[in-house]
Amino acid sequence: MLISLRAMRHASRLSVAVSAALVLPFPAFAETAPSKGGGAAFTDLDKVQVHGHRDAVEAERAQTPGNVNVVDGETFYARSVNNMADSLRYVPGVWAESGTGGDGIFLSSRGSNLDATDYDNNGVKVFQDGLPVTTADGNNHNRFPDPMAARRVVVAHGANALTYGASTLGGAIDFISRTARDSAPLEVFVNAGSFGLVSGRLTAGAVAGDLDGQLTVESKARDGYREHGRESRTGVYANGGWRVSDALDLRVFATHVDNDQQLAGALTRAQFDADPRQADPSAVTGNYQLNVVTSRLAAKGTWNIDADRRLEFGLSYEDQDLYHPIVDKIMVDIDGPGPMEPVEVFSLLMNTGQKTWAGMARYHLRAGDHDVLAGVNLADTRERGGHYRNDGGRRNGLRALVDNRSRSMELFLVDRWMFATDWTLVYGAQGVVTRRDVRNTDVASGALSHPKADYSSFNPRIGVIHALGRGNEAYASLSRLYEAPTTLEMQDDVRGGDATLDAMHGGVVEVGLRGSRPESTAHPAWHWDVAAYYARIRDEILSIDDPLAPGTSLSTNIDRTTHAGLEALVGASIPFAGGVHRIEPQVSATWNAFTFDGDAVYGDNDLPAAPRYVVRGEVLYRNDDGFFAGPTFDLVGARYADFSNTYRVRSYSLLGLRAGIERPRWELFGELRNLTDRTYVGTLGVRDVATEGDAILQAGAPRSVYAGLRLKF
Repeated sequence: MLISLRAMRHASRLSVAVSAALVLPFPAFAETAPSKGGGAAFTDLDKVQVHGHRDAVEAERAQTPGNVNVVDGETFYARSVNNMADSLRYVPGVWAESGTGGDGIFLSSRGSNLDATDYDNNGVKVFQDGLPVTTADGNNHNRFPDPMAARRVVVAHGANALTYGASTLGGAIDFISRTARDSAPLEVFVNAGSFGLVSGRLTAGAVAGDLDGQLTVESKARDGYREHGRESRTGVYANGGWRVSDALDLRVFATHVDNDQQLAGALTRAQFDADPRQADPSAVTGNYQLNVVTSRLAAKGTWNIDADRRLEFGLSYEDQDLYHPIVDKIMVDIDGPGPMEPVEVFSLLMNTGQKTWAGMARYHLRAGDHDVLAGVNLADTRERGGHYRNDGGRRNGLRALVDNRSRSMELFLVDRWMFATDWTLVYGAQGVVTRRDVRNTDVASGALSHPKADYSSFNPRIGVIHALGRGNEAYASLSRLYEAPTTLEMQDDVRGGDATLDAMHGGVVEVGLRGSRPESTAHPAWHWDVAAYYARIRDEILSIDDPLAPGTSLSTNIDRTTHAGLEALVGASIPFAGGVHRIEPQVSATWNAFTFDGDAVYGDNDLPAAPRYVVRGEVLYRNDDGFFAGPTFDLVGARYADFSNTYRVRSYSLLGLRAGIERPRWELFGELRNLTDRTYVGTLGVRDVATEGDAILQAGAPRSVYAGLRLKF
């Protein structure tokens, strides 16, 4: 669990104060008649009722026999969070990295998305306030939610996303929005730093009885640390709530984001060694970009029927426009030294519109020793547009018409049965019914490629949680994994024509320990979460870049693969000098073992792209005046860039510093990253057999400095 230790200390002190108030002599609160001796009369007081509050997110986490992390969104204002990868920095089991420092990131959870279609970012289902953001076919190609708008981020790894109904290998991530009821009436946040970064946010909100509303306007611009890496983003986020009654809450959400990114492209080994901050020359001449305009409207309701029953329901609509020049002209001189000029054989500019309707309903029931959750997710996505020839970032003639349709329904039911003292049996299942309908029409020939398939699966799960006392738990679970292909993977099937891929499926076993200890005069505060898992996957879908048409991929099912790993998060707050000063270390560690399993071509090779290990942490000094400072560090293991394991990208380590001051009305931070200016590979492309001449390397950020100021009114 990721929570701020400052919040843990505050909670522990608050609990002591409340406890002291509750054990005061009861006569002090009793009705007492005036003293006959003429003494002072006591005033009759109204009856006082004390209501306990059970946090729904933490309650779900405590009843999950597997790893679930909760990230406090308030911590994003104490360090530089420029993209979703920054926000997930301390989440073990998740490998998230930006190739240029911008919003476009590579995302993998428990070994998902380790192939040439990494820009599809499938394998993890993204939610916003419990409503699906990921499209019906499972891709996250166009955008991720802005983490700075989140009060909390919940990461449910792998099969632990059952309570979200997610059908993916990597699990689910839910961004829970800030509202006027948990924010200051007016906030201003500015963040600036190296490579031309300037961003600002203005948030205003109000609560008027049963109504509340909040509006955020933000803007970000950056030059980037690589050539041809500029980014410009503006966004508007709004939500409003109505407490219809003590039992019913309704809320609407609106989002509009206009994000333009230049893409620097990948480099060969020689280019990277000569100057890792340069752009791929074809990215400049082809003017590679990822420009997305997103509009989203959603509504959600929560009905607390009674003390033991709750119903959540919601509906969302999202419209995305994509303009994506991504492959420069590939020229071939057909007659060699002859008189004919070279001719273009391929280039690519994607210009599509994507519309997604999504809905969800979740019913919670507590009955005796049983805590039951039943739910459904629905989604329908339509993608229309075209693939064009690319002429320096301009459309230069239509190559193919795109008309893709996908639908999905995920039904899930889980029961948490406390069958004995300190023992909870968790059992349930998910049913998935989904459709892929891909229509690509070649304009020149009129040929229609129409792979179409329906996918369905029943995915059971069983686990047990044992309370060890003082908030500590041990757990174990066995679950089935399942994920259908995306439309992009289907249209790039290596067999061509109307052939369809099989869905990925398998089983996973997971064991773990988690717990915490609040700060006291005798002991420091601690929290820890350690999980180990082992999964055997059948028909995993992997893609390699087509050497004859760079920018496109060839997808196929792999008979057997293995995904295993260890995820650990440990943090503490160690007081000294009477508790006025503290040392607060935090370490997130991941060990990965993702391999082929006796494959006819690749044997037991490692899967590419994911490092063998990732250790990220910090050791901060804090005091009661709100000052904090300390080092940060990253240790990232080696990884392969190809399925054949012939191209190895070396490990690296980074050192940083961050400091700041937190006060009730304002907060200030400064952060220095990559203190030693280490040159390293941030993200990479994947090949079947990679060579030194392949352009697959993207540099990580060099030494950089950031500062941020937050004002609350």
